[in-house]
Amino acid sequence: MTDALMPTYARAPLAFERGEGAYLYATDGRRFLDFAAGIAVNALGHAHPHVVSALTAQAQKLWHVSNLYEIPEAKRLAERLCAHSFADRVFFCNSGTEAVEGIMKLARKYQHHNGRPERTRIITFSGAFHGRSWTALSAANNPKHLEGFGPVSGGFDQVAFGNLNELRAAISDETAAILVEPVQGEGGIRAADPDFLRGLRAVCDEFGLLLLFDEIQCGMGRTGKLFAYEWAGIAPDAMALAKGLGGGFPIGAFVASEAAAAGMTAGTHGSTYGGNPLGTTVGNAVLDILLQDGFLDEVVRKAARLRKRLDGLVVRFPAVLEEVRGQGLMLGLKCVVPNAEMTARLRDAGLLVVPAAENVIRILPPLVVEDGQVDEAVGILEGACARWAEAA
Repeated sequence: MTDALMPTYARAPLAFERGEGAYLYATDGRRFLDFAAGIAVNALGHAHPHVVSALTAQAQKLWHVSNLYEIPEAKRLAERLCAHSFADRVFFCNSGTEAVEGIMKLARKYQHHNGRPERTRIITFSGAFHGRSWTALSAANNPKHLEGFGPVSGGFDQVAFGNLNELRAAISDETAAILVEPVQGEGGIRAADPDFLRGLRAVCDEFGLLLLFDEIQCGMGRTGKLFAYEWAGIAPDAMALAKGLGGGFPIGAFVASEAAAAGMTAGTHGSTYGGNPLGTTVGNAVLDILLQDGFLDEVVRKAARLRKRLDGLVVRFPAVLEEVRGQGLMLGLKCVVPNAEMTARLRDAGLLVVPAAENVIRILPPLVVEDGQVDEAVGILEGACARWAEAA
């Protein structure tokens, strides 16, 4: 029988039936160490007891009512996100793409609300990935993702990632905002220099622009702080969240300061499913764990352990690996050998990773990964590198 699914994914010949912590168990009985985490989604691993309990209890009571009514679970999650970030206002949606669309709409509405309706353009950066919607693809301007879909949506000016001079030259009287990932994921695990992010903040303040951060992949504890912007000691005006926010349950959000969100009044934006009782209950359960005393300190400690071991592999196998990139538990190994082949070999050996641009493999373990599992993953990587080096 022909597969009824559209062939839009190059799926590995592998299916899973259950997961526990950092492990996945395939339908054929094999066990895999999951350092893909659903592409940085499963922040607390698989079947985390606290999240499962919260979801199960809420599922037996109420799933969805729509935003025609008050949703206490959403109000609580919004209040907690604001209490632990720069934000004053939150809008819930269902995905990262929707969150990015939301902050882009917010930026235009902000400028219009403040008497500058001509300011509609947004500056973005090379190597960016902001989702698969029409506008998000246009913002990233990656030819590979746009091929065959006709002309891009207007309103974007792209400059080199990390280049403040090129950025300043791109600002015009029509510029509304700057959109950036503090750590580019799909683009090859490229972490922005903190000075660059601080420079973006200064430029936005100088020209009256909004600074928009896409923390869909790097937010929610992934870098060792709840939000990646904290490392630079500055704050954006609005920020897109998803992935780890629901720990595997589909929920997204965009958050903003009171000033940035001033134009977002009744009727300006909406979502049928966004912020429903089930999704926001799960989001609160994930946040319960991320906000526990010492949890993020442990992420930093484990990330340092993993990075040190990966750096050692780069030194030992220069014909296979070139460098380690990234921050926290969002790390990338730039390969000398083809990254797609490395991904497949690691999968065959029981370790799941994610390929990215610039011949990088993403190392994205759950934030609850244990020291022994870090060592196990590095051992699998070491074995793959050794076999490659011997065959060279």
